[in-house]
Amino acid sequence: MVSPSSNTPGRRKPVAPIRYELLTLGDELLLGLTANGHLTFVGAQLGRRGVTLARNVTITDEADAIVAQFRESWARADVVITTGGLGPTCDDRTREAVAAVLGQKLVRDACIVQCIVDRFTRLGRKMTDNNLKQADCFERGEVLANANGTAPGLWVEQDGKILVMLPGPPNELQPMFTDQVIPRLAERGLLMEREAYVQLRTSGVGESALETKLQPIFDRFGPALSIAFCAHSGHVDCRVSSPGDQLSDGELHDIAAECARLLGEDFVCYGHDSLAKVCADLLRAQEKKLALAETATGGLLANAFTDICGASKFFAGGCVCYSNESKMQLLDVPECLLAQHGAVSAENAVAMATGAAEKLGADYAMAITGFAGPCGGTKENPVGTIYIALHAPHGMWSKKLNYPGPRQTVKVRAVNAALDWLRRELVRAASGASLPPRRLGAMQ
Repeated sequence: MVSPSSNTPGRRKPVAPIRYELLTLGDELLLGLTANGHLTFVGAQLGRRGVTLARNVTITDEADAIVAQFRESWARADVVITTGGLGPTCDDRTREAVAAVLGQKLVRDACIVQCIVDRFTRLGRKMTDNNLKQADCFERGEVLANANGTAPGLWVEQDGKILVMLPGPPNELQPMFTDQVIPRLAERGLLMEREAYVQLRTSGVGESALETKLQPIFDRFGPALSIAFCAHSGHVDCRVSSPGDQLSDGELHDIAAECARLLGEDFVCYGHDSLAKVCADLLRAQEKKLALAETATGGLLANAFTDICGASKFFAGGCVCYSNESKMQLLDVPECLLAQHGAVSAENAVAMATGAAEKLGADYAMAITGFAGPCGGTKENPVGTIYIALHAPHGMWSKKLNYPGPRQTVKVRAVNAALDWLRRELVRAASGASLPPRRLGAMQ
């Protein structure tokens, strides 16, 4: 293996570039039955530590294909990571195929057998004999414990290289990778022990406009500073780094702080927190409660908050009220208001938000209604029209938005718009600069 060096505190750098390859296995990936989320996750985790995957290859579950591809990757890479094919069924062939290439025997580990038996006992399920196959390990390798499943990960150091084999289910793979694989690779100097860049997360400003706004700051540092932008649904990330280590970690943080000050409310956070997580932290810090009422988004906004651990500290609850009757019964939306203005209107959105706040005893409430498509819509409110309302301690407002595109895209964009609006209002409240109450529709 390439020998690491340690010439910068906290940054152990390889003498020569380390080549990483990722092999994602499974017919379900090639058939499109399952998205290749492993590439997204592993690539992102390595990228944060200064490593770029040299290649990802997705291959079938056939033994010959696994042998051929692994032999090729093992010959050219320093670190090979595989995902999938470690389970109990006949199509899980990765372990056996790789062992043949490495010239290693597989031995059954009694401790893993007991772990598998204990897991089935806890779940109250009968264990079939084929599950014991998952206890087969390399005779000259190590085991990566799997707290969320029966198939452990495997770690092999051979021929000056490292092999990491991980099970396919994301809920098993991801914690194993972050808690066990990343620390091991860092200890060996094969990636940075901390993040390789400082990331600013922004919202409400496009990628090109963001670059234009921040370019005067970047220009002062010339080639010593590397900039990368990544646009997501609802936000844009800007990463600042110094690949040649001409700028210290402290200098990078100072540059990021200057960018954040210039961006003002368009700056969301440093790092990788979601808009929902930022809102949650602000609500908790201010000891406020949030309630939600949704139609077009069908609970997606509530789901964004309930994905956060400890949501009960700030989230009072939510209602998905699709029919007019449910709006009247659960949120006390007046029947005359619905008859006059319709379910897709600023007036209904505000009434829904107000009803959610009052019914659930919340300080803040948000409501989303609209035509997500592809059917529905009117001349005044065509498909893609979304109304969002915000009820706050000092007033209530509505916004009218229009998002062309497929139904799922419209729903996601509506949720992101609601989250960003709530975030901005909470930031203003924290600084004592909340907007005064305005008449209905003033923000349309």
